Amino acid sequence: MTDPGTIVWQARQGPVPAEWSVFTKRRGRMSGFFHGTSHDPDPLLVVTRDGLVEYEDERNPLTIVNFHELAGMALQVTGQTTSSSSSVSVLTWVELQYRDGEKGKWQSKSFGYDLPAIQALIEAYGVHKALLGR
Repeated sequence: MTDPGTIVWQARQGPVPAEWSVFTKRRGRMSGFFHGTSHDPDPLLVVTRDGLVEYEDERNPLTIVNFHELAGMALQVTGQTTSSSSSVSVLTWVELQYRDGEKGKWQSKSFGYDLPAIQALIEAYGVHKALLGR
């Protein structure tokens, strides 16, 4: 996988390779002020052929999912409701199965409910596996 910092830099500068999916989100002024991140660049999620890199803010390290380290992944969805409400709260995440037997979880902090971002991750991993013949 290319250096994650370089991927974020290139995605911010543009243009990026056609096979990358780049997702951005404007940081709200009030939210940024209250969380102490108003001077940080906006959140960014980049899905490449080799994995995922997510920038949340300067206080948190980059989130990295390297496809070369994975044996598999599965979309997980759960819903919750209360007896006094007719609405359902839906949570989505991707369960990661590493080659060494460890399990992990990717749930975006900034793009958690962005279904196209989740779909881009799953599709890119499928392409990665197909290109490696697994």
